[in-house]
Amino acid sequence: MAAPTLQQPSYLLANLKADATTKTLLQRCQDLVKIIDEYPAKELHLIFPWLVESVFGSLDGIIAGWNLRLLHSRSNEYNIVMEFLNPSGPMMNLVYKLQAEEYKYEIPVNYLPGPVKACIQQGVLPDCPLFHNKLQFPPAGLLTLNLALNPFEFFMFNFAYCLITPKCFPPGQHGSSTDSAYFVLVDNYLKYFLPSEGSVPPSPFSDSRGSVTAPSPRYLHVSFAGYGVHSPSLLKHHIFHQPSVNADPAAQEIWRSETLLQMFVEIWLHHYSLEMYQKLQSPQVKEPFSPTEEHVLVVRLLVKHLHAFSNSLKPEQLSSSPSAHSHTHTSPLEEFKRVVVQRFVQQKLYLFLQHCFGHWPLDASFRAVLETWLSYIQPWRYTGEKTNPQQEQNRTSFVQENLLMYTKLFQVFLNRTMRTDLVNAKNALMVFRVAKVFAQPNLADMIQKGEQLFLEPEHVLHHRQPRGYLTPSQGGSYLSSRQRVMTDMVFRVKSHVYALEGQDCQYKQMFGTELRAAVSRERQLSQLISNLGSSQDDGNSKQLPDCIQGDNGLILTDLGRRQIISGLRRFEIHYQGDPELQPIRSYENALLVRLFYKISSLVNNRFGGHMNALCSRPDFLGRLGRHYLSEQETTTKLKQSPMTQRTLERNRQPRLSLRPLASYRTILLLLLFYVFGALLSFGPVSSTLLILTGGFLYGLMMTLFGDKLKTH
Repeated sequence: MAAPTLQQPSYLLANLKADATTKTLLQRCQDLVKIIDEYPAKELHLIFPWLVESVFGSLDGIIAGWNLRLLHSRSNEYNIVMEFLNPSGPMMNLVYKLQAEEYKYEIPVNYLPGPVKACIQQGVLPDCPLFHNKLQFPPAGLLTLNLALNPFEFFMFNFAYCLITPKCFPPGQHGSSTDSAYFVLVDNYLKYFLPSEGSVPPSPFSDSRGSVTAPSPRYLHVSFAGYGVHSPSLLKHHIFHQPSVNADPAAQEIWRSETLLQMFVEIWLHHYSLEMYQKLQSPQVKEPFSPTEEHVLVVRLLVKHLHAFSNSLKPEQLSSSPSAHSHTHTSPLEEFKRVVVQRFVQQKLYLFLQHCFGHWPLDASFRAVLETWLSYIQPWRYTGEKTNPQQEQNRTSFVQENLLMYTKLFQVFLNRTMRTDLVNAKNALMVFRVAKVFAQPNLADMIQKGEQLFLEPEHVLHHRQPRGYLTPSQGGSYLSSRQRVMTDMVFRVKSHVYALEGQDCQYKQMFGTELRAAVSRERQLSQLISNLGSSQDDGNSKQLPDCIQGDNGLILTDLGRRQIISGLRRFEIHYQGDPELQPIRSYENALLVRLFYKISSLVNNRFGGHMNALCSRPDFLGRLGRHYLSEQETTTKLKQSPMTQRTLERNRQPRLSLRPLASYRTILLLLLFYVFGALLSFGPVSSTLLILTGGFLYGLMMTLFGDKLKTH
């Protein structure tokens, strides 16, 4: 639990702790509003750490707090919490009231993200200047280091950490909904402190201590001599070489916006460094941090808002020249919009997404990660101006400065897709989404142009001075020194790739021969699997003679005719005319076939009308008549030659058919039955009556239970 540096007995704190177990949330919030308005900062200072912990929960997850991630708009307490924690609500007024004083609150270094904690424990200043000049050294030694944060930083740290703290949710509940109180509060804070229109509302209390201070080497009594010994990056310099940020007073106007964004990015994204990610490629290394679907959804909300915030830059500021920035006054908020995505988010989000692409389960929950990636690489979706003349130029510049976001992550996604079950509709939809995004007009050309710029051998990189293009590892405020915009596109693309992957990276082209060959092999394998899967269904069609599909059916080719003549192939012929007029089979007696045909034709012509009337009845007799007098339906669907509707209707008329009795098989069965009847002392007449009775009973049973048997 974070606590103030000076512990004093507070009756106010004791009363609040007692009320927490007896009063409802509404009563407690009403009491807190009165206390915040009436009590001085000296008393409020003592209850602030406890209040923050009771709202957001403890950093170790033991205390759940108000469960903002499970609180939805359907809950009765939702509106109470939202009103109390609103950016202009009572809780934030308490923060501003304490911010006007010199109060500090401690956070153990152990709760910082892995790369930041590792830097501090190794005696190296972390990349983010938010954690500079804030270390406290207790007598216990280096392992119990704490950070001393001002009230606003302390509040935002606990609010951001609430998302990644492991919680024990009740059974049947999970924190992945986008209508939870936490998700809505994140959206409200982003809109308030990073407004797309207007400016950040001023603090209601005078604040002279909210400035972002420059790093000072004499605060941390640990040697940093080894920091500059590492292999020099294209853009990375020693942290102490940067000028002080306090030289620009205008930057202090948006210190809350900068602090909020840095805190969100560090807590939510900065869990993987380049060195750590390379170690994670080994299957023996355990992941230090595994994001959840809820975590990724909040990150996507952050990305979407930052794009909208950055795209709200005024056109005159967007089109101004680099030299103009050094002479003309621009609003700190407008300058912040210009650099917010590239300087604060790009590197950490790239490593975050790369880790998710490689370690996320192969199921539909990956959709959250995918949409976060697609949201980042499409900043033009979040612009209010649809007819901006410089929109195409801005797109090209963004693609070049984020080349790896398009190429490297696309290749990782392609490898992931090969292991995914695309029979699942949700997984197939994700592939469709990526294909649709990358099929946008001119996007492929922009990516290919960026790759060509990176692969172009430019010796000027070894002679050019690193002019003002600063990475987050350089410390200080990002608004303190105005930067000259890079006109050399080659240098800009190379700087981006080397900053994210290191100067010894092995770049694999998205439009290179290696990836094209991999896609070609995948296409061939898919075709082979498709052919193998359909080989059984198409086994008979493989034996057909060579032919082409015409308007009236199949047409033989010259090769097909030769195949038929030589006996290599043949068509499977099915008789489609009147079943009574089929050619006499080898298993039928020709004399009996002709005799039975004449008898059945005589009966059909004589009693055809009565048969139609009987089979048209909807009752039991109609069903029984249809069983004996109608042709049985076949389940096999055969290709039929062109036939008139009149002929089809004539063949389907109810009629008596005696042709089955002309089969040698039927004749043999009847003879065996008569012989068996003779052995049982039955005469021919009795045996005939038994056969007719059995046939009638069989038809009766099929009429009664035939439909049920077919369904089963």
